[in-house]
Amino acid sequence: MSDKSFFSKLETQVKASCQIKTELFEEFDVKRGLRNKDGTGVLVGLTNIGDVVGYKKEDGKVVAIPGRLLYRGIDIEDITHGFQKEDRHGFDETVYLLLTGHLPNSEQLKEFSDHMASLRSLPDDFVKDMILSMKGKDVLNILARSVLGLYTLDDKPDDISLDNMIKQSLNIMAKFPTIVAYSYQALRHLYQWKTLSIRHPQVNMTTAENFLYLIKGDCTGFTKLEADLLDLLLVLHAEHGGGNNSTFTMRVTSSSETDIYSSVTSAIGSLKGPLHGGANVRVLEMMENLKAHVKDWTSEAEVEEYLLKILNKKANDMSGKIYGIGHAVYTISDPRAAILKTKARELAIEKGRLDEFELYSLVERLTPEVFRVFKGEKSTKVVCINVDFYSGFVYACLDIPKELYTPLFAVARVSGWCTHRIEELTFSAKRLIRPAFKNVYGKHDYIPMDGR
Repeated sequence: MSDKSFFSKLETQVKASCQIKTELFEEFDVKRGLRNKDGTGVLVGLTNIGDVVGYKKEDGKVVAIPGRLLYRGIDIEDITHGFQKEDRHGFDETVYLLLTGHLPNSEQLKEFSDHMASLRSLPDDFVKDMILSMKGKDVLNILARSVLGLYTLDDKPDDISLDNMIKQSLNIMAKFPTIVAYSYQALRHLYQWKTLSIRHPQVNMTTAENFLYLIKGDCTGFTKLEADLLDLLLVLHAEHGGGNNSTFTMRVTSSSETDIYSSVTSAIGSLKGPLHGGANVRVLEMMENLKAHVKDWTSEAEVEEYLLKILNKKANDMSGKIYGIGHAVYTISDPRAAILKTKARELAIEKGRLDEFELYSLVERLTPEVFRVFKGEKSTKVVCINVDFYSGFVYACLDIPKELYTPLFAVARVSGWCTHRIEELTFSAKRLIRPAFKNVYGKHDYIPMDGR
């Protein structure tokens, strides 16, 4: 029997064994995807860290409200406006806030930033053996195996005492940008035949500046505005409550008291999935497709027509999805998108790409109505753009390759992951997370070999 025939028959049997009738989920009141019938998330935990607000409930019904994101109770708009007003980068301050629950003063921030910068470097043997010698076509995959490799460099990898978890978290956060940058350099060298450039991390740069330096070269390789935009993206992606898929994965694995390296790797695996990370790449590809097929980028009629084609699975990737639109929690607005849009326009002007930005803005304005028309007059669903809608455009303006879009998400979100791990293993009511599944396969008899 050929391998193709063998696997074809096996596939048929496996597929049949996986079928579960949809009505059974309702019969047993199963919350598919941990979602209630109204689309809201099932409440499964408590946290002091982040809060994602996109709706309120009145008389048992979900009511759309403008979105809000809070880090340790502080509105993300206030955080970003605060450090932007003082013309400085805010990622280290944000990490400190997430970890400790309060904003650092100038002395605390300098001490924290200096410590984080001192942890950025990787041992030469580690870089050679874990990143350069082992081939990899996906940066997140290389990142995941590298994080597991950090376990071997830790004298107390399985120690979950608070002080050790803090030390481990800071070390991982600081090294993430370096690992991601080196992973990309290795990938482009092996598969794109480009020059291999491994630069030493700089301790006198912010996290955003250092990352741009590692992938581009000296300080002349990027402008101040470019570094400001990357720092802003890191802040906006740092945390998003305990319910997002990768953070929940981090908390589930951490609840078993496994080591931090295993937990972080599991979160990376979650983020790598196309239903969680990578949406900004799809937005960028969708917009490139739209630009190629819409002659007049300022024509509302042409853009509307093409958006309807996308929804009707007749354009772009035929998925029927307008990427970057809609969110599991946000309804009227995603606060991260609104904050990013303002700075994205500045960057578009600097890069001579204002016409593209205006096209994005037009799609943002037209899509809710196009979606309503597509769904029908009775549709009450409210949709808005999410942070991914503009982030891909910003990365493109920064000349950051697509291979780094989702890994940069991880560079930011690892701060939230680690903070949630610490909370999961420190709060007094901690318990192994173990949900229940109802088996609906039924009872079957064992049949002897000669009767099968």
